[in-house]
Amino acid sequence: MTIQLSRRSFLIGTALAGASAVSACTTMPAPSTQANAAPPPRPAPPLEPQPTEVDHAAVYAGMEDQGYALPAIPFQKVDRRFLRQLVVDPTGEAPGSIVVDTTEKHLYWVLKDGMAMRYGVGLGRQGYSWKGRAVVQWKRKWPTWTPPDAMIKRDPRLEKWRQGMPPGLDNPLGSRALYIFQNGEDTLYRIHGSPDWQSIGKAASSGCVRMFNQDVIHLYDHVPSKTPLLVT
Repeated sequence: MTIQLSRRSFLIGTALAGASAVSACTTMPAPSTQANAAPPPRPAPPLEPQPTEVDHAAVYAGMEDQGYALPAIPFQKVDRRFLRQLVVDPTGEAPGSIVVDTTEKHLYWVLKDGMAMRYGVGLGRQGYSWKGRAVVQWKRKWPTWTPPDAMIKRDPRLEKWRQGMPPGLDNPLGSRALYIFQNGEDTLYRIHGSPDWQSIGKAASSGCVRMFNQDVIHLYDHVPSKTPLLVT
């Protein structure tokens, strides 16, 4: 994906400082009438777009949620590419959309004014199994996890959860799950939290799209059911 930045976006970080400097000047110097006057200095080239830093100590702190005590994420040990950031939108999708980039292992929640919130994700085999457009059909807080028959066959220890694993800190779906449907049918593709923070940014052995629990809560709170989704 390529990132295009408008002049307005380039100036977002400096507009207030520039306005203060101009308003402090009561007069502007008159143009020189001398033939050998020095040409005006060239304007500095525009800055390259940079992610807007998020207070990671705050967003990844431990928290109480629905009666569960979520532990803090040791974000200092995580590659910064996979920490939550406000970035210039590289997707071109409509505001409110979700885009999963399976190559870079990023999930984008597209905002207005050409920006997007970017989260790191971990992907398992199911996360690579299809690409295309779909919708978030529904969402669940602290969902029950039911391993499919094929997974139980590979790991008979999961037999005890055939009827579903209760919600909790060790549940593989974590604190939230977003259920993805395509053409009215369940894709078995999920965006969900994970108790295994070290799997974010990596190719996990199983699962769909994993997020830090704190990140998936943030996403869940901001996107409604029927949110459009694009997997690239």
